[in-house]
Amino acid sequence: MLILELALRRLDGREYILVRQAEHDFFPWYLGATLASTLIAMAMLVILARKAGSPALRPAAAALVLLVLALVVSFAVNAPINIQQIGWNAQAPPADRAGIRDRWQIAHAVRTLFCVIAFGCLSAAVIDRSFTPAASPEASDSSSRR
Repeated sequence: MLILELALRRLDGREYILVRQAEHDFFPWYLGATLASTLIAMAMLVILARKAGSPALRPAAAALVLLVLALVVSFAVNAPINIQQIGWNAQAPPADRAGIRDRWQIAHAVRTLFCVIAFGCLSAAVIDRSFTPAASPEASDSSSRR
């Protein structure tokens, strides 16, 4: 995505608008479906880790918080700009197009960073972690006596 965003910086106003408007035909439904399912899965992971008393709880909860922060950035900055760009006239680009593009790209970089760190937390949560309740010391003592 970084390479695409860097390439978009070289386009003139008309070309940039046409690319963004073409993206908006496909991305909103795709992102909504993938984001909703990801947030549900992360919430379920946090709930399971909490119920099991798993050490995966903290990194899983951190990943969920980071994904929510990415969503906040999306709704606060990127989505309003996306909606604005749908109505732009490619034949008469707005004068502040470059500033709006830069704001969108900075917010996109921030939310991408949140998502990458969330993925790292998720990896730490699930790699070599148990989601079954740990046996109590008394239970293991009584089973060894039999």
